[in-house]
Amino acid sequence: IGRWGRMHEDYLKKNKRHVFDSMLISGELHSYLADIDEQVRDMFDVLIEQMKEAEGVTEQLKEDNQMEWVQRMENIQQRAGEIVCRELIYA
Repeated sequence: IGRWGRMHEDYLKKNKRHVFDSMLISGELHSYLADIDEQVRDMFDVLIEQMKEAEGVTEQLKEDNQMEWVQRMENIQQRAGEIVCRELIYA
């Protein structure tokens, strides 16, 4: 389980304890968290690519102005992280 799965596990423990306990007892928790982790990684990657394209963050920009590219990529990654947390981690 990766960091996203662990984040969701923490959320379940704190906010949906009955769901967490039920999945733990039934033996479904680990596979569920691994699945969430994979879904989040996939969604995160897709969002990054969509945002890069929509905002013109290209390899050419990276070559021309590496500092701007880094700043814009960090901003995109931050926003994509917020979206996946809202949609999958804390849902």
